[in-house]
Amino acid sequence: MRGQVWSSQSVGSPFSPTALLLRFIINLAGLFLADMAVPGIIIDDMESLLFGTAIFAVVNILLRPIATFFTFCLIILTFGLFVLVINTALLGATAWVAGQLDLAFTIDGFWSAFFGALIISVVSLIASTVIRAR
Repeated sequence: MRGQVWSSQSVGSPFSPTALLLRFIINLAGLFLADMAVPGIIIDDMESLLFGTAIFAVVNILLRPIATFFTFCLIILTFGLFVLVINTALLGATAWVAGQLDLAFTIDGFWSAFFGALIISVVSLIASTVIRAR
């Protein structure tokens, strides 16, 4: 059907508008909870949270495959735990880009980024499990 943006085939795609919006909301919730739970993560306003989430999505799309490719052996040797270090680096890169754009989005050090990445990963895991169950 021409002109139809949301077809039954595109909804199952990981790059469909629905899937992208859902991932954005999940990451937004994860960043919000990380801000609330980790003292070293500071996101001062809603604008910084929204733009920070968008930056986090772009950083994940661009850098995660490269980081995973080059650290594949470490990921295997650590039974997947090195992925948390990759997530920490990606969250740190997000904070750096947000700082360059003068957003109120800061992370104070490695451990704050590590625990923030852990919270975001857990939120993403729980949300993915609930969504797949439906």
